[in-house]
Amino acid sequence: MPARPLICAAVAVACGLVAATASAHVDTSKGDRCHGIAKAGGNDCGNLTGTHDCAGQATTDLDPAEWKLVPRGTCRKLGGLSPKAARKQLGLKG
Repeated sequence: MPARPLICAAVAVACGLVAATASAHVDTSKGDRCHGIAKAGGNDCGNLTGTHDCAGQATTDLDPAEWKLVPRGTCRKLGGLSPKAARKQLGLKG
C-alpha cells in the first residue's frame, strides 16, 4: 500500500478518536442536554446516533438525536426531550 493513503487513514482515525473523546466530556454543570430543539447546524456536540461527533453538524431542524445545552429545568418548556426520552423515541438502547 502506498504511504499517502496509509497516512491519511491514520490521521482520520486519530481525528475521530479526538472528536469522540471531546463529545464525551461536555460540561453539563451549567445546564441540561435538551434533545430535539437544535436547528440544522446549531447542535452543541455529537449526536445520539453517532453519525457525527462535533458541534454544528446537525443536518435537520429539531432532530431528536441532536441536542443543545439549556439552563436546568427549561428543556420541557422549550419542547425538548431528555437524553433518555430521545433514546427511547429513536429506538436506541441505554
